[in-house]
Order: sequence, then structure tokens, then C-alpha cells
Amino acid sequence: MTRFTITIFICFANLFAGAQVLNGTWRGKLTQGPGGCFPIYFIEMQIKMEGSRITGSTYHFSDVTNFVKENFEGVYDIKTKAVTISETGVITFHIPPDCVPCIKKYSLIHDRDDKNQTLAGDWGGRMMNNQTPCPPGKITLTKEASSIFNEIKVDTGVIRLDFYDNAEIDGDTISVTVDNQNVVSHQRLGLKPISLNIKIDYLRPEHEVIMIAENEGSIPPNTALLIVTAGDKRYRLFLSSDTEQKKVLVRFIYEKPPV
Repeated sequence: MTRFTITIFICFANLFAGAQVLNGTWRGKLTQGPGGCFPIYFIEMQIKMEGSRITGSTYHFSDVTNFVKENFEGVYDIKTKAVTISETGVITFHIPPDCVPCIKKYSLIHDRDDKNQTLAGDWGGRMMNNQTPCPPGKITLTKEASSIFNEIKVDTGVIRLDFYDNAEIDGDTISVTVDNQNVVSHQRLGLKPISLNIKIDYLRPEHEVIMIAENEGSIPPNTALLIVTAGDKRYRLFLSSDTEQKKVLVRFIYEKPPV
């Protein structure tokens, strides 16, 4: 009886671990065959996993100012480590006028070792609206500690942004844009924050803030911390210049408070 109980416990523990293993942010590169808008570009997947079911959002981007956001759903096979994901539609996009978003399907394999986790495989799909097949390609993703795309819903009229150096004060500098307007240029991070206030309401219900890591100071990488205060809510977002993009986009969306 004791052995049986232990075996059942181990099985449940393994199933629980497997059910959580994909949760989080995955980022990497896509290749695309001839005829696509970009032969190589970046992708970030924000995955939520419940049992074997997968949901979440993808960001396809050349940089954080040129991107397509899509929702997806899929399935994870714990035994084979196979991951099947289908995008369900485009949510928003900012891309060149001669590019058309592609609704993609992914066939991936999950692999992990002591240091890294990867998702890699093939993708194909059809263009938004006209259903023309997209030139297919390959994809490789690595699990990351944080996202470079963030959305925060707020119900307050003023948002305060405070930027700090997230490590030892060593001369790291950043620039910041709000709705494509430069509001901070090459300013040094320190103990005293670089502070901004943004007004948001039903007349201007969305704002995009981009934080750019620049020089790495005397101790690389450049590590910036953004603390967002929206009414009685606070959020902490991080940026490190050891990422390929060295940028973080935060989209604030106004939601009318409940009556």
C-alpha cells in the first residue's frame, strides 16, 4: 500500500509539473520562405497553460514599433513533448503598408536541459482576409524571464512612470517615447527616478510607451526598472540590454471603472 501511494503521488507530481512547464514568455526568431514580408523576424509568445490546453498571445515583430499581435490556442502532449498552436485572429498591428498579417499554425517540440528551455519546429498559415497561403518557415523560441511587450489596463486618469537603475548605479542611460514622441533622451538612471505623468481617459484611451536601453555603463548589461503607479495599483517592469531588441513596449489601455 505504501509503494502504491508513493507511486500515485509521484505520477500526480509529474503531471502537475508538466501542466505548468510552458507557462510564461517565449521569444525567438521566425524564418519565412520567398514572398514573405521579412525573410527573418522576431516572435514572442506569452503562454498560459491549464492541463494540456494552451492559450495566449503572439507578437510578430521587426522591432517593438512594428508588430502584429494575435491570440492563439493549442495543445501540449506531455508524453511526446509536442506542441500544436493555432492563431485565432489578429488583435492589433503596426506594420508597413505593403505587409499583410499572417494567421499561423505551429508544430513544435518542447526541449529542456539544466539551463534552457526551447520550442522549435515548423509553421505555416494563411494571410488575413484573403486566405492566401503564407510562405512557411521555421521557428525557434527560448523561455525568457520577462516580456518586451506589456499591456496594462487602468481606470485612472493619470499614470505615473518612474524609471530606475535596477542594479548597481553605474551610468546606464535610457530614452523614452510616448506615442512616438521623444520625452526622455539619453538620461542617466540613478537612485532618484526619471519620472513622467501620462493622462489617460475615454478621449485618449490608449498610450504606447517605449523604453530603450542605451549604453551599458561600467557594469553591463544596462538594467532598467520601470515602476508604474495607476491609482492604488503598482506594476514593476524590467529591461535589460542583453536582449536583442534592447526595448520594452508598454501599452496602457483605459477601462471605464465599474459603476
